[in-house]
Amino acid sequence: MAMMRLRREDPRVVGTFRLHRRLGAGGMGVVYLGSDKRGQRVALKVIRPDLAEDQEFRSRFAREVSAARRIRGGCTARLVAADLDADRPWFATQYVPGPSLHDKVNEGGPLSPAQVAAIGAALSEGLLAVHDAGVVHRDLKPSNILLSPKGPRIIDFGIAWATGASTLTHVGTAVGSPGFLAPEQVRGAAVTPATDIFALGATLAYACTADSPFGQGSSEVMLYRVVHEEAQLAGVPDALAPLLASCLAKDPADRPSTLSLSLRLKEIAAREAHGPSGGPLENGAGAGAGWQRAERRPPDRPTGQRAEEYARQRTERRTAGNSSPRPHPSRPPASHDAVSRPSGPASAAGKSPRRTGGRTVRRVPAGRPAGPGGKRTPVRTTSGGRRPGPDRRLLRQRVIVFVVVTLLVALGIAAAQGCQGPAHGLGVERPAPAAPAWGADGPYGAGGQNP
Repeated sequence: MAMMRLRREDPRVVGTFRLHRRLGAGGMGVVYLGSDKRGQRVALKVIRPDLAEDQEFRSRFAREVSAARRIRGGCTARLVAADLDADRPWFATQYVPGPSLHDKVNEGGPLSPAQVAAIGAALSEGLLAVHDAGVVHRDLKPSNILLSPKGPRIIDFGIAWATGASTLTHVGTAVGSPGFLAPEQVRGAAVTPATDIFALGATLAYACTADSPFGQGSSEVMLYRVVHEEAQLAGVPDALAPLLASCLAKDPADRPSTLSLSLRLKEIAAREAHGPSGGPLENGAGAGAGWQRAERRPPDRPTGQRAEEYARQRTERRTAGNSSPRPHPSRPPASHDAVSRPSGPASAAGKSPRRTGGRTVRRVPAGRPAGPGGKRTPVRTTSGGRRPGPDRRLLRQRVIVFVVVTLLVALGIAAAQGCQGPAHGLGVERPAPAAPAWGADGPYGAGGQNP
């Protein structure tokens, strides 16, 4: 919002607020930027001196304050303080940072369908709170909508009409802004919530085309077009054109309700945000508001066989990524899955590999750094003993195999020797060994002496 320096005739203090800048001026008075002793910033509106003595105008101003007090919702500026009995009546509302919708479109051009629908949905919810309080704004237009970081805000209830209040206008007179007035306002008929729906439709059409749906011209020409001619929506996107056309119907009964309009605009905003035209507002609108983002819908989750395949692939990627875990500096890492081939020493040693996605996964105990020769050293357990590593288990298996083979060989030899015993029982006699050639005295002669 553009700010201007205070002029010489402007007050410096109003009530308990110190004034700093001018925010703008309207038909009723001037709006200032002020702050209280705690530093809270407010938008303070003071009616003009020439209107301060007009009782009719004071009544209208009091009605604006009463309407602001009755409205509960986050789409309007909250009333902070007011003084209706002062020489120049005033009231202060919460200051809303951010440009008006008029300035945003005038400087940056038309908005995308997703942005227009999101803004319209938020404004519809705000009007729903206004209408539930028994208030009709009667002057909804782009310059009375501020785009704050938390969402659009409706301001300036200067000519708002509350239920039970008498109208301050006469038949044939129009109060409001030409091009955004409803036909019943131009005729001087009673206003209803449908009056604000017409103004909102014209406002959203302006956001789409950067122009009023009834063109440009003098006040008389604009008011005539509002009553007798159809709105021009040639530049409005196809997603919004039918809905805005229903909002701009001449008969208030043909316009959608506030709640219905809010729901339909939300649907359009959600649908358009996923298309190429959706995009967040920038330059003053802020990126924190949900109505400003063109959020992308997350991809659909696979089901059935696709879900199983998707889960299997994720398991394989996680398994492969954990094959070389980084050790923690203070404690040994947990065991992890390592990928290996089904053949080789691990398979021969009985490591019981398991299959995962066409590859063999074996459990490798953690905390065993490779030692000399590529062998792993055993890890001490909490009880102080040693837990056998893969090399000890392999050695044990080899010893067992060696003992079994040795026993089998020994049994085979014993069986072969035992087969010769039964041959003597069959009467087969073995020839006696031949006597040595040196005689009965042995090789050394009689007495064991060598001859």
